[in-house]
Amino acid sequence: MRHFFGLLIGLVMTAVLLFGGGWAVQEAGASLTPLPVESGSKTWIALGVMAAIGLLFGLVIAGRVSPLAAFIPSMVLLAWTVVYALDVRRAMGLIPDDPSFHEELLQAGRGMGLLLTTGVYALLGIALFLPVLMPSRWASRVRADEEEAYEEPGNQGYY
Repeated sequence: MRHFFGLLIGLVMTAVLLFGGGWAVQEAGASLTPLPVESGSKTWIALGVMAAIGLLFGLVIAGRVSPLAAFIPSMVLLAWTVVYALDVRRAMGLIPDDPSFHEELLQAGRGMGLLLTTGVYALLGIALFLPVLMPSRWASRVRADEEEAYEEPGNQGYY
C-alpha cells in the first residue's frame, strides 16, 4: 500500500516540479534577461512557490516514503533531458506553447524550457534518483513487537 501512495506522491511531485517550478521561475523573472529592478508581490509569491517546491523535494528525498515517490519524477526529468540531448527540437516540442492554452500554462512552459536548457532538470533528476538506489528505502519497516517475535528466548548472548 505504501508503494501505491508513493506512486501518487511521485505523480504529484512530477507535476509540481514541471509546472509549478516552471511557472515560479518565469514569474520570478529568471530568464535570459536581467532580473527586474523592483520586486513586487508576484516575485514574493514565486519565491514562496519555489520554497514550497524545495520543501516537498526535500521531504521526498529524505523522508521515509516509498522510493517510487522519487523514482517517477526522476525518470521523467532524466528522460526529458536525454531527449533534449539527442533531439532539441523534439524535446522543446513537448513544452506547452499553443496560444489556445491558458496564459499561466504558457508561462509555466516558458519556465520549463529555461529549466530544461540550463540543465536544472538533469540535476534534479539525478538528485531524485539517488534515494531509489538505497536498499533500506524498499524494505518495509519492522515494528518493535514483530522484532521481539524473531528473538530466540534461549539465545541472550554471552555474559
